[in-house]
Amino acid sequence: MFHDYLILGGAGLVGLQVCRRILADLEPRRLVVASLLRAEAEAAVQRLRTELGDDRAELVPAWGNLFVPTDLASAHRREVLSDPATRRRMLEWLYGDFETAYPLNHLVVLISTHRPQVIVDCVNTATGLSYQNVFEGASKVLSWMDSSEGGFDPKGTEDLEHFLLSQSVPQLIRHVRFVHRATSEHGCRVYLKVGTTGTGGMGLNIPYTHSEDKPSKVLLAKTEAAFGHTGLLFLLARTPNAPIVKEVKPAAMIGYRGVRTLPVTDRHGNGRLFEPTSVAVAGELRLKEPEADYTHTGDLLLSIVDTGENGVFTRGEFAAITALGQMEYITPEEIARVVVHEIRGANTGKDVISAIDSAVLNPSYKAGLVREAALHDLAQEEEASGLPSIALGRLGPPELSKLLFEAQLLKERYQTLAATLDGPDGPRTPRSVAADLSEQLEISKVRTLAPSIGIPILASDGKTLLRGPRINVPELSGRDTSVPLDDPAQVDSWAQKGWIDLRPANGAVWLARLRSMSTARAELRDAGSAAASHETYLPASFEIGEVVAWIFNNEMGGYRIK
Repeated sequence: MFHDYLILGGAGLVGLQVCRRILADLEPRRLVVASLLRAEAEAAVQRLRTELGDDRAELVPAWGNLFVPTDLASAHRREVLSDPATRRRMLEWLYGDFETAYPLNHLVVLISTHRPQVIVDCVNTATGLSYQNVFEGASKVLSWMDSSEGGFDPKGTEDLEHFLLSQSVPQLIRHVRFVHRATSEHGCRVYLKVGTTGTGGMGLNIPYTHSEDKPSKVLLAKTEAAFGHTGLLFLLARTPNAPIVKEVKPAAMIGYRGVRTLPVTDRHGNGRLFEPTSVAVAGELRLKEPEADYTHTGDLLLSIVDTGENGVFTRGEFAAITALGQMEYITPEEIARVVVHEIRGANTGKDVISAIDSAVLNPSYKAGLVREAALHDLAQEEEASGLPSIALGRLGPPELSKLLFEAQLLKERYQTLAATLDGPDGPRTPRSVAADLSEQLEISKVRTLAPSIGIPILASDGKTLLRGPRINVPELSGRDTSVPLDDPAQVDSWAQKGWIDLRPANGAVWLARLRSMSTARAELRDAGSAAASHETYLPASFEIGEVVAWIFNNEMGGYRIK
């Protein structure tokens, strides 16, 4: 069984119970309890030590916001958003280069520091993202646009930056990519998410809102984030070398932590009682007036039930929301029990990722047969028209079109895989391949087709580029319309990504990959179906699409595992 665990949101209602169950049932060597605030994490660790003793496992507190650079992990969101320089930095971090952002992310730092074998993510991610309230941000931006009359308004720019930073989709995508990279690099074996439906299992008719009309836009945004997160985790579970990915998704209100009487605040943050004043139902009604105009009579002191991340409810509110036919109710202990069973590998039937896996429609035998018919008909149509059907550039990545065109030139010149590798005078060399393809280009329709769709052709000497009116790689960034060609390393990277490359060095790459394909094909013939894998080139002939699929499978890691 696993030894090292990281519980994200470990001080929360569900997270703390997950910690208890793991300590009781799985006998971990080390348990890292992570929470947003340091005081919460340390208090949770101390509580677990008091309950279970110091000798049960090494308990380590950790803290900070998982969705920001680690140096901002202890800053309140208001602090981050109030500083123009920090806002701009966050925009660049969220929307800019992934490789630059990756090592800075606080979640990545936690994983690289503690190197857990199992991560249980109990953070209420969908709530955190949706409560940034993109709708309020949009309202402010639209108001600014209507009133600015095209002029520059620093306040409007601030509103726009807030709006961009409240988008859940970019944050979710980046978050799951961080999880993928960090768990793969640091040996995490299991990643289990405790998710949410966003509505406590209720539908579009949910009566509970954030005081706006129903259905609540904010709650629906929470559902959108919750199931968008599930979709991304579904992809992560189908990614080679990723950890085992599971999600447990409670579909009821979760509670509770305790019952007590204490000072509380309403949804506006008000924690005071005021003596009301009487006004006539006439004229204008001001929706907000200075508190100093009202008599303060005491604190807002009530008996409440603490439901953790869901907040505190009065007896009436708790009774209403948990009543039969409403959100109803599930306890954190029940959730934690399912989590531990799933970590053990038991089939609880409650893993959402497995449920989706079993429900999706997978590739079929009929489609495989029909594929061959379609490819045969395409080949006949291609021969009848005299027009090679290679690439349009509509299907990415850019390498796809570049590789298809290069494979087409090889096929036109040599016809077969064997003839590509060996000529009448022995094995072909990178230099001879470069010379042959340069010669073939002069009579091939690739010469006009590729540049016409944005795929330039780099001559064998590396000094000449055959191009059309548009070049796809490198991609235009911002207002840039040109790039310098005086950096050989940059030229090499562009050629590798999206230019037909006739230089001998690329000829060497093609000879090496075709040699590997030929070897794998021979093994299939000798060993039968046991040798059939993504490393095997299956067709007996030189098929350019199959060749590029082999490259994606074996050089770019882009293959399916389910």
